[in-house]
Amino acid sequence: MKEAKKSDIILGIETSCDETAVALVRDGKEILSQIIYSQVKLHKKFGGVVPEIASRSHLEVLPSLLRELQVKTGISINEISAVAVTTGPGLVGSLLVGVNFAKAISYALKKPLLAINHINAHIYANFLERPELVKKGPHIALVVSGGHTLLFFVADSKQYEFLGGTLDDACGEAFDKVALTLGLTYPGGPAIEKVAKSGNPTKIHFPRVLLGAHSLDFSFSGLKTAVIRVWRDKRKKIRRADVASSFQEAVVDTLFQKTLRAVQFKKARSILVSGGVAANERLRQYFKSAARKHGLSFSSPAKLLCLDNAAMVAGIGYYHYRRKKFAPLSIDVKPNLWYGKNQA
Repeated sequence: MKEAKKSDIILGIETSCDETAVALVRDGKEILSQIIYSQVKLHKKFGGVVPEIASRSHLEVLPSLLRELQVKTGISINEISAVAVTTGPGLVGSLLVGVNFAKAISYALKKPLLAINHINAHIYANFLERPELVKKGPHIALVVSGGHTLLFFVADSKQYEFLGGTLDDACGEAFDKVALTLGLTYPGGPAIEKVAKSGNPTKIHFPRVLLGAHSLDFSFSGLKTAVIRVWRDKRKKIRRADVASSFQEAVVDTLFQKTLRAVQFKKARSILVSGGVAANERLRQYFKSAARKHGLSFSSPAKLLCLDNAAMVAGIGYYHYRRKKFAPLSIDVKPNLWYGKNQA
């Protein structure tokens, strides 16, 4: 009788920015449990993430989150096969807290350490929730968040080719700056989305910056400036909701046009969108409808998995573990990780 394959449980740790997260994932696809601690309340009064506050908060809450995770699952940390941790990109202080915490666990338990690319983990979040997507490729993956706007060609769930990225403001950063201009609260994405629901997305035509016929890069600085000028010059004649809605529409339209261009260049069949901005409901609706019109499939993870989370880190970490792609305890963080032809 054939012996059943032993399952592997990976502990994931994510501290790249202002979310502290831990998770246990079995065999790269079953989320046993995950806990995400948000620091939004700590940074809200500053209108953005304060790196020093972020790193201190990670240091304070990580041990208690790990204890809570073990209680919730009934799984001892001694039962894990390996520990996966985000090593970059991200805020250097925040990354250092998570990486050193993971190193301590790896050393104490004599378990392999797995160094995870934060962006690759965001892409993998699509496959974590829907493993069947592997057979629906090749894909174009768009990662949109507070710090990133990136396009990748995804041949399978473990190999990603960088195609283009932001030349200035990331998509989420543009949302934050426009929200500040309109007198809305931080974080800007949810604030603009809420106000935009009562606005007219066609009231103001903001520019769609496409950077030429062959570019796969993004630029949102011109759009941001256009919003600032309109609000400054016509504030008494226009509604805040119309500005927010028109801005949001310009963003999602630009994102889709660039993604579609990548699909056509690479002859892909599917679009995957992940990252914090992918939780925006208008973006999800727009992409789903527009993709269908072009005969493409569209997928985006559940909103919780769009945010910075440890389940995606543990999920992709499983494949590092299976390939014995272990990191040494001397590994350093990579806050400004360069994007070229990456493998998960």
